[in-house]
Amino acid sequence: MITRRKFIGGSLAATASGLVPMAAAPGTVLAATRRPLITHGIASGDVGSAPGGAGAVIWSRADRTSRMMVEYATTDKFTNATRVEGPLAGPETDFTARIALSRLPADQHIFYRVWFEDPSDAKVAGIPVTGRLRTPPTLGRDILFAWSGDQNGGGWGINPEWGGLKIFDRLRRANPDFFIHSGDRIYADKPLKKKKKARKSDFGEYVWRNLVTPAKAKVAETLDEYRGNYKYNFLDPHYLRFNAEVPMCVQWDDHEVKNNWYPGQIIDDSRYGERRIDVLAARARRAFFEYSPIEITAAAEGRVYRGFSYGPMLDVFVIDCRSYRGPNGTNDQDRPGPATALLGGNQIAWLKRGLGASRATWKVIASDMPIGLRQGNKKHIEAWANGDDGGPLGREWEIADLLRFIKHNGIKNVVWLTAQVHIAAANHYHPDRAAFTDFDPFWEFIAGPLHTNTGKGRKKRRDGTFGLEVVYTNADGIKHPPIDGRQNFGTVAIDGRSQVMTVAFTDLAGKTLYSMNLEPER
Repeated sequence: MITRRKFIGGSLAATASGLVPMAAAPGTVLAATRRPLITHGIASGDVGSAPGGAGAVIWSRADRTSRMMVEYATTDKFTNATRVEGPLAGPETDFTARIALSRLPADQHIFYRVWFEDPSDAKVAGIPVTGRLRTPPTLGRDILFAWSGDQNGGGWGINPEWGGLKIFDRLRRANPDFFIHSGDRIYADKPLKKKKKARKSDFGEYVWRNLVTPAKAKVAETLDEYRGNYKYNFLDPHYLRFNAEVPMCVQWDDHEVKNNWYPGQIIDDSRYGERRIDVLAARARRAFFEYSPIEITAAAEGRVYRGFSYGPMLDVFVIDCRSYRGPNGTNDQDRPGPATALLGGNQIAWLKRGLGASRATWKVIASDMPIGLRQGNKKHIEAWANGDDGGPLGREWEIADLLRFIKHNGIKNVVWLTAQVHIAAANHYHPDRAAFTDFDPFWEFIAGPLHTNTGKGRKKRRDGTFGLEVVYTNADGIKHPPIDGRQNFGTVAIDGRSQVMTVAFTDLAGKTLYSMNLEPER
């Protein structure tokens, strides 16, 4: 059993010293009362191919106004290291900062270290924290990446006695090249209580004991409360170490703001003093970008959707199903229009351009919502599907148009990855089973949750408009608490020679739940 004091102490130690304790950066001095310290570890993200090499974003947070610095090299001894001076981290960004690294050598392990310097005296510097990442290949080497979503939801927070966010230790040990977080990295609308009763399948009733911070004790409304939700994740040492060792590609879903939200909504919830969702979403979006190792241009534009290439075999398109949608309603309009948008016209046009221009063998669309499962109740439908097995209605017009475009432009090997519904599933879509038939067959894989209760996976949510067949699911009709150990993530392995894609699901114990191979179409 881990006591709370030991657990938090381990988290703070990981934050302060990183993977490997380092001496101060060359040419600096340490002044205990003046040196800026890293408070929430380090992270890398959006690692991809770029002109002249590869690119990556490095993130961290300091305890005071200071300048972020990064050194990187191809060895852990930092021989011939390159130093990059970053921006000032100040109160306007809650002391977070990002640095974009460019022209990194391809297909290399990159070791990096981060520290902060006093802005008036560069010789006064904090202790560096070290991390690593791997850049994309230029030729055929094997690729492995992972994805999942839904973290600290449903009142299930960090429980030190249980071992914390153990799924991130399992993920780290899988050693993926990168990880796609498919959304709900925080549950800003789900406060935590110190104790929560759970019924574990094998052992009866169990009292779950959460770590609770002020920001997690109520629904988030202010900017600082949204920031506090992200800070909460870093109390866990597994999460801290994972961030330092595995680059993350983040997207968002609904709980980063509020369950099932849409632009323009006026919420009816007595827990909130601020009822305008656009006000809440603006604060939540700012905190999301402050606490994410996200591509600099996308962050500057406030844009979650973006794409990156991970070598000649893989292009990834990260989409945003939340920010540009019309109101959640009955989703049964008989023709497309502004009210039937989910991605919206600009994002759809961007996605079509990217898919059409891609020369990668595999094109992965990282979505925060599944295609063929109805979400929400019948009067407030959340996703594309409306539960009607007939031809396209409502938001289904948007996905029908995209699928038709993919077929008519001869775009091959498009695979969808998502989370959101708290189950693992392999879904196949085929025109021979569909009401709408003008598309090529494709696969959609769902993973999760990372750390919350599982979903029931009810059959009545399935929609046959695009010929959905559930080939595999781990859903058994029961909402399992985390104590049951059914958290999971998906992995995608692409063989460097054959370019065969192997998709698998792994649970908390490291067991492979399901695996299948996809042969690339030529």
